[in-house]
Amino acid sequence: MKLDGVQTRSIWLEPDGWRVGIFDQRKLPWQTQRLVLGTMGDAAVAIAGMATRGAPLIGAVAAYGLALALRADPSEAALAQAVEALAATRPTAVNLRWALERVRAVVSPLAPGKRAAAAYAEAARLCDEDVAVNRAIGDAGLPLIAALAERKSGAPVNILMHCNPGWLATVDWGTATAPVYLAHDAGFRVHVWVDETRPRNQGALTAFELAGHGVPHSYIVDNAGGHYFQRGAVDMVIVGTDRVAANGDVCNKIGTYLKALAARAHGVPFYVALPSSTYDPATPSGDAIPIEERSGSEVAAITGPDDAGLLVSAAVTRSPVRNPAFDVTPADLVTAYITEAGVLVGPQALAAAFPVKA
Repeated sequence: MKLDGVQTRSIWLEPDGWRVGIFDQRKLPWQTQRLVLGTMGDAAVAIAGMATRGAPLIGAVAAYGLALALRADPSEAALAQAVEALAATRPTAVNLRWALERVRAVVSPLAPGKRAAAAYAEAARLCDEDVAVNRAIGDAGLPLIAALAERKSGAPVNILMHCNPGWLATVDWGTATAPVYLAHDAGFRVHVWVDETRPRNQGALTAFELAGHGVPHSYIVDNAGGHYFQRGAVDMVIVGTDRVAANGDVCNKIGTYLKALAARAHGVPFYVALPSSTYDPATPSGDAIPIEERSGSEVAAITGPDDAGLLVSAAVTRSPVRNPAFDVTPADLVTAYITEAGVLVGPQALAAAFPVKA
């Protein structure tokens, strides 16, 4: 995608060929700042502190974090320690562990002196694959939007999104946003209702992306969604996900479950866009997914720029706060899963498309 008119990905290697660059997403959309990761610790802090986020992207950052660790110390003990340290940064998204185990499987049989280069190469492959997979998700989801556009006889297709399932949460294209970008580029009239997604307001990142691509959209508070469903102003919901269990349950940003309930109540299709790396057949159901509980300070204060452009924080409450970062949407509320293998209906279709490798 383009940022400030320049084609870019959300993660890259710096000119020195070994340090890793990312956008500091804590500053977006107000400021575009880049972070340089020079150590495994830098990568771990970026993931845990939400400087980088989105299930596919934190997997990519973790993969490069492991390469950085092996560049400093390629021993077996250092490899094991780095994998566990990076895996502990965020517990819910399965892509994180998936990416780490993928890189470990490549480097473990190698002599220590060859491990770092192999890890860098595997991380790069993982990133390239993510771009291709997300484009394929877009191709799979485009006909769903096209069919609605035909039914609406040229009126805009209104799509509701929650959180940021865009290119900033992946390496490029995004998951749920990919079909929207392709539909817009193909000339279909689309409009996106963008949930703010408190408390970290990741919806602002989705709005930032859509504005950069020229996609019509409206930013709404989380609780406004039901109103627009009730008014017949939502034609479909597309969300991303951090993990899909074997039974098809979907773990995504807190608030997703309520949108699925509203969609069911109003007969609106509810789609989940995901790469195969986010499907976790080892987790039997949503009940077994660890739900990250983040600091209450994220809810108790709101951060934004002052008139001078400096980021400031304003308290909104001094009451005790609970801050679960994710919720689980049961599979029976999901119309279909949009994947690189096509549009899949039901958990059996997911299992058939992405069988467990022996």
